[in-house]
Amino acid sequence: MSRAAELTLAAAVATAGIAAMIWWPEDASLPLPPAAEDPMADPNETPAPEDPVPSDPEPADPGEELPQPEDPPAPDADPEVPPDPVDDAGIVFTWMPPGDLVPDSGTGQTEQINYAPEMRFPMEAGQAYANSQVYGHGGFLGPGGGQCDANNYAYAWRDNFCETRGYNTPMCPAGTGHQGQDIRPATCQDDTHWAVAVASGTITSIGSYSVRLMSDEGVRYTYLHLDKDTLLVEAGDTVSQGDRIGLVSNEFGGTATTIHLHFEIKMAVDTGAGLQNTNVPPYMALVDSYERLLLAQNG
Repeated sequence: MSRAAELTLAAAVATAGIAAMIWWPEDASLPLPPAAEDPMADPNETPAPEDPVPSDPEPADPGEELPQPEDPPAPDADPEVPPDPVDDAGIVFTWMPPGDLVPDSGTGQTEQINYAPEMRFPMEAGQAYANSQVYGHGGFLGPGGGQCDANNYAYAWRDNFCETRGYNTPMCPAGTGHQGQDIRPATCQDDTHWAVAVASGTITSIGSYSVRLMSDEGVRYTYLHLDKDTLLVEAGDTVSQGDRIGLVSNEFGGTATTIHLHFEIKMAVDTGAGLQNTNVPPYMALVDSYERLLLAQNG
C-alpha cells in the first residue's frame, strides 16, 4: 500500500470514531462493558468488602444544654485581721511578754497560760495599767518621782507576779514572789475607780483593805487595797460577774501605798511538786479579759 493510501485510511478511521462518540446513546439501562480483569489477581481469593462510607455525626439536640467549662476557683481571700483593742482614751493596748519583769526586780515565770479564760477584767472601766507599784515611779524601789508620773499610766503592760518578795509562791522560779499583779486605774485618783466581780460567786471574806471572792467553779480571787468604806458587798453575799465591789484606793492597813489594785488568782494546780492550792500567774488572764473588754466596748 502506498503512503497516500495509508493516510487516507487513517483519516477515515478517525472520522468514524468521532461519529460513534457523538451518536452513542446515553442510556443507563444499557450494560457497560466488562471491566478488565487484573492479570495478577488470585482467582481463589475472596474479594474484600468495600469500606462503608462514614456517615455524618448526629447533630446535637438543640434543646440539650452542652456542659460548660467550670470557672477556676477564686483565690482565697485574705483572712480578716481583728482590730487592735483601743481603750477608753482611744489608745491602742500593748503588753510585754509574761515573765518579763522590770530589770533587777526578780526572775519571772515565762511559761504562763490563761488560768481563768472566762473571767471579766477586775476593773469596770476600759482603761488601766498593769505594772509594778514597788519598782515604778513613786515606789520605794522605783526610779524616783511620784506615783502619778505619766510613765505609770502608759502602755505597755508589764508582769510583776514573781517580783522579789518574801511570800511563798511555788509557781515562781525562786519559790517566792509577789503572788499577784498590780494594776493602776485609769487616773491617779483615790476612791474613784470601781473594782468589779470577775466571776459569779460568793464573797467569802472582807479584811481592812481586802475582799475575797470564791467563784462558782471554786477559783478564789483576791482584791487588795479597796477602800472599805466604799464596799458594796459583805461576807456571804452572792455576786454576778461584773457587779461593783468597791473603789480602788491606797489603803494598806494603816499605811498608805500607791493607788492601785493588787489582784490574785488561787486554785488547785500541779506546781511540778504535786497538786497544790496556790496562787497562779494572773497576767495572761488579765491580758485576755482586758482585750475582750476593750473590743466589746468598741463594738
